[in-house]
Amino acid sequence: MAIQAFILEQREALAELCRRAHARRLDVFGSAVRDDFSEASSDLDFLVELEAAQPADYAEHYFVLKEGLEQLFHRPVDLLTQAALKNPYLRSQVEAERKTVYVA
Repeated sequence: MAIQAFILEQREALAELCRRAHARRLDVFGSAVRDDFSEASSDLDFLVELEAAQPADYAEHYFVLKEGLEQLFHRPVDLLTQAALKNPYLRSQVEAERKTVYVA
């Protein structure tokens, strides 16, 4: 499994966006790291670890990152946090597929 080239080409912009959004780590998973990615119809799936913050600030950081990713890649983005991975099947799938694109 390899990360789609168009994501890797944006590493500098991704790093800047992650710094602005106070992200500690950003991983990509799903079709963007598998062979079933469709340039025409696939969204992008990311898992983020944000710095600890007050709830209002945390929400702002989350949406800065989500909207920034959608603008950067011109496609819908599903942005998950570790807390959202309660389903054991989804958690194991994400853990098996995830590829790191940013670490603070």
